[in-house]
Amino acid sequence: MAKPKIAFYWCASCGGCEEAVVDLAEQILPVVEATDIVFWPCAMDFKTRDIEKMADSSIAVSFINGAVRTSEQEHMAKLIRQKSGLVVAFGSCAGLGGIPALANLTNRRKIFKAAYHNSPSVTNPDGVEPKPEAMVDGHKLTLPVFYETVYKLDDVIDVDYYLPGCPPTTNLIINAVSAILESKLPPKGAVLSPDKSLCSSCKRNDTKPEQIYMESIKRIIDVIADPEKCFLIQGLICMGPATRDGCGAPCIQGNMPCTGCFGPTDSCRDQGGKMISSIGGILEGEDPVSMQKAIKGIVDPAGTFYRYSLSSSLLGSARKEGE
Repeated sequence: MAKPKIAFYWCASCGGCEEAVVDLAEQILPVVEATDIVFWPCAMDFKTRDIEKMADSSIAVSFINGAVRTSEQEHMAKLIRQKSGLVVAFGSCAGLGGIPALANLTNRRKIFKAAYHNSPSVTNPDGVEPKPEAMVDGHKLTLPVFYETVYKLDDVIDVDYYLPGCPPTTNLIINAVSAILESKLPPKGAVLSPDKSLCSSCKRNDTKPEQIYMESIKRIIDVIADPEKCFLIQGLICMGPATRDGCGAPCIQGNMPCTGCFGPTDSCRDQGGKMISSIGGILEGEDPVSMQKAIKGIVDPAGTFYRYSLSSSLLGSARKEGE
């Protein structure tokens, strides 16, 4: 009996999701034994033509990580979708836009200006920039089109399941692969992680008073955080109240607040908006002067509240519609 075929592909991301697969270590051996990896450019020598030759829907499941920023990434996402029975948005960038989507706060013109003209490490007297097409010695050379907007994966293709995290944990990956191989998957569109907030399983919950108050917002680099107490009562923004559980809380165990990489729960439409609302409910001060002083510690609102989810936020949706 033929083994089910699986594929991995890397779009606009840092590569951490690929590392997460490698980090499975010996746990990957049963997966390799039970499946046939037919496409994984990061780890093996595959070409686009290899997947083009495959029959439609012949790949049981494809894991695509990264957001979509270029025409090549959109082309490959659509090609893999055509060849796959199931597609999993693998990691924060594929599912929510991730850190690459913070570039939606600016535009392509400014990005090119910073990268090819104003960077202190670049010497470019002729002002050369990447172009989709260029003629060199009579030959036409092509590059992918750099889009104005960073898209999450389901903006360009139909996605069956979502595996959250930056990157997803090894336990989640193994559980997802096992569920797929054993045909024990939840309904289409599900996020393959518990639908509850990270706060619900946080070991620091016992330190919370009945009513939390924040006198001011501090930055983790400016204080020595108590490793036992809830970050919020220490005046530190922790995205746990607005973030899905399932990561095992490695950041919190390392005495760092949650930054929200697992994205929102099913009941939350906008992760950043929910967290801002939560902070507003516990922040002390009523007059404009005291409130301004209290929020002085938020030097990067977008990076704080929408670090991973801008492309899936209400702000991100408006950005794409107005492109």
